Amino acid sequence: MYYIGVDLGTSAVKLLLMEESGKICNIVSKEYPLFFPHPGWSEQNPEDWFAQSMAGIKELTEGIDKSQVAGISFGGQMHGLVTLDKDDKVIRPAILWNDGRTGEETDYLNTVIGKDKLSQYTANIAFAGFTAPKILWMQKNEPENFKKIVKIMLPKDYLAYCLSGSFCTDVSDASGMLLLDVKNRCWSKEMLEICGITEEQLPKLYESWEIVGTLKPEIAQELGFSRDVKVAAGAGDNAAAAVGTGTVGDGQCNISLGTSGTIFISSREFGVDENNALHSFDHADGYYHLMGCMLSAASCNKWWAEEILDTKDFAKEQEPIKNLGENNVFYLPYLMGERSPHNNPDARAVFFGMSMDTTRADMTQAVLEGVAFGLRDSLEVARSLGIKIERTKICGGGAKSPLWKRIIANVMNLKVDVLENEEGPAMGGAMLAAVGCGAYPDVETIGKKLVKVVDTVEPEPELVAKYEEKYQKFRKLYPAMKPLF
Repeated sequence: MYYIGVDLGTSAVKLLLMEESGKICNIVSKEYPLFFPHPGWSEQNPEDWFAQSMAGIKELTEGIDKSQVAGISFGGQMHGLVTLDKDDKVIRPAILWNDGRTGEETDYLNTVIGKDKLSQYTANIAFAGFTAPKILWMQKNEPENFKKIVKIMLPKDYLAYCLSGSFCTDVSDASGMLLLDVKNRCWSKEMLEICGITEEQLPKLYESWEIVGTLKPEIAQELGFSRDVKVAAGAGDNAAAAVGTGTVGDGQCNISLGTSGTIFISSREFGVDENNALHSFDHADGYYHLMGCMLSAASCNKWWAEEILDTKDFAKEQEPIKNLGENNVFYLPYLMGERSPHNNPDARAVFFGMSMDTTRADMTQAVLEGVAFGLRDSLEVARSLGIKIERTKICGGGAKSPLWKRIIANVMNLKVDVLENEEGPAMGGAMLAAVGCGAYPDVETIGKKLVKVVDTVEPEPELVAKYEEKYQKFRKLYPAMKPLF
């Protein structure tokens, strides 16, 4: 049988076709536009997601026996606010995870309602990208639109709704809304009251592998699939990537170098750090995870190469970089503000330490190192909780760079396991569909069976020591700059 994983990203939807054995048969990517109507705003049209997903599924399954497609599931960009009216029409463009308009609402939640209360209700504090502040923004700034809301959902859940008619979400994605009681895996009545919404406006909660329905007859017909194709709830992109990299069970770690960057630590136990610097979310394996999320990771390198250097040849830019641990140029990777651990939407990117002999390669190296140092900030919070991590998996577009992987291994002092495939969320989606359809008993089992480590980048003691010194300097830059942001 075949399983389809849909990774609904910020720039494109990536679709993956997987056999039950884990063999990837095909991958298709379809782009859609991103809109910035005001500085710091970020929006997309949900209809574009669905149109491109349908086109992608058709292309993905050309030439195969379509009667063998058994299930579909998702990994999706998190936190986006999608609102539908009584006629199931999208009320306004979706406000995305990297949208920074909710500064006032975030401040209100953290200071007036209070971080202690938020942490008690949801295990997290308010970040500008989360969904609850967006709901408050809409209530205040677009009251007419707010009154029309009948359904509130997350980006991937809009796809599930269009495909199956099921108004659903999963606990891992819902954890990032600031509306979920993460510990007890249910909606927080207190948060719904604070946001002026009802439970009827929110989707039904599922575990990530649970089946939410089957394809609508007209969708099945259009795709040439059986009407019995099952739709599983899916997961937020980071939890789905964790499934796709086998980061399930207790004490596993995954670093994702995508548009945003994350360090993801799976745990059987529920836990929260005292400053809520890390997100404490439900995991797609039925347990929990801690996650540090930086808003700009591989996108820093993309911005630097494409916008500033005017090149798309990333590998060529990295070729001259030889002296790791000896660069005097530092880069703060806050192009879109920062989430973990600083929670500051006003933070901005900075180059520091240039001199007359600074080269183009030094600047490129500083960008790669700055992202690694930013991720290390979150790792340090996890270590302060007594969590001992010795190795990590790695995925995302940035993980294709051997140099970047080496920098990560030495900045973090972790063994970095490289996987046979780095498809992350799309692979995770397909694996969740396979579990939902009964091909595997649970998420941990499929992770152990299908995920293969093909290489390990080992930290080099001499380089670790050099980077330790550089990191201690990097740590001082943000506090020094903070008053200027």
